[in-house]
Amino acid sequence: MNESDPIAQFARWFDEVSRAGIDKPNAMTLSTVGADGRPASRVVLLSSFDERGFVFHGNYESRKGGDIARAPWVALLFWWDPPGYQVRIEGRAERTRPEESDAYFARRPRGSQLGAWASDQSRAIESRAALEARLAETERRYAGGPVPRPPHWGGYRVVPAAIEFWENRENRLHDRVRYERTEQGGWRAVRLAP
Repeated sequence: MNESDPIAQFARWFDEVSRAGIDKPNAMTLSTVGADGRPASRVVLLSSFDERGFVFHGNYESRKGGDIARAPWVALLFWWDPPGYQVRIEGRAERTRPEESDAYFARRPRGSQLGAWASDQSRAIESRAALEARLAETERRYAGGPVPRPPHWGGYRVVPAAIEFWENRENRLHDRVRYERTEQGGWRAVRLAP
């Protein structure tokens, strides 16, 4: 690892694992903290990234949405094996602009668009049959037409304060570099013992 910019380093690794055929290289663990102080983790999919941060999408009224509304500091974790790369990201989650969420939603498969309306994510449901009935009703409502983005669904951008890269090496002498955001908006790299 010799990048001075952690976003460029992430892009290099992400491109490498994407070309290697790793299943769902955009899968990442999102960790939040609930109102009771308990941590919660779940796998979400990275939608995009750039110098502003790392974007994922979901239901704003879900448990993760509630956690982020109360405590916007979150952690993301990528693990790619092979080649034995880990990336940890700590940052503040903020909602993306509505037009960004609209554009992403419009590119989603129709079934996923309908599912965003049919599912009250993280809430108790009567049965699987009740969920499927709600999906069928949603399909009828939007039959033959476009499916608009629900107001409770959209993107989050995790604006990174720290990004740590870990590369598997022999004898457990792994390569580990942590980048921390400076007050001037740049990055300071620190090499860590494994």
